[in-house]
Amino acid sequence: MSARTVRMALAGPLGMLAGAAWQALLVAGFVALVLGVLVLVWPGASLVVAGVLFGLYLLFSGVMQLVAAFGTHVSTALRVMAFISGALSILLGLLCFRGAMRSILLLALWIGIGWLFRGITQTVAAASDPAMPARGWQVFLGVVSALAGVVLIVSPLESAAVLTLLGGIWLVAVGAVEVVTALQVRSRARKLPPGV
Repeated sequence: MSARTVRMALAGPLGMLAGAAWQALLVAGFVALVLGVLVLVWPGASLVVAGVLFGLYLLFSGVMQLVAAFGTHVSTALRVMAFISGALSILLGLLCFRGAMRSILLLALWIGIGWLFRGITQTVAAASDPAMPARGWQVFLGVVSALAGVVLIVSPLESAAVLTLLGGIWLVAVGAVEVVTALQVRSRARKLPPGV
């Protein structure tokens, strides 16, 4: 029997959980590192892939909304809204496949509108609730999110390229942190007493 087999046999639930956790973290870290490097090396191709995935997402969500519109027992107004929303999602999804630039443009606009609404909501919620924890930071983050949304809406293609670069850097940083964390969890898991 190897030392690892003996350790596994003696490990309790905490030891087994720690053993699985460090491996999952290590895999996630390496995947993030690889994706980050690919995005940084081929930013144009990464944007095209993101656009295609966005188009597939819109098609899938549109079909699901259409199914929900015809299959649920809700009011007529909600069914009509689900139908319109599903049809628009399918239409936008199909537009994504007419060209890479269209899909990137739609993706950037989608993210920009989402950030704008989220930023406005967060700012209003923080400004109107004096008891909110870290209220100043919430207002600040809301304003920054709204401004980032406006930038993406006004200049979607250039902003999407910058967003891709930042995303690649972020993936590399997260991947490196996850790999280091996985190795630390592994080291600590080996120090657990048997049966823990």
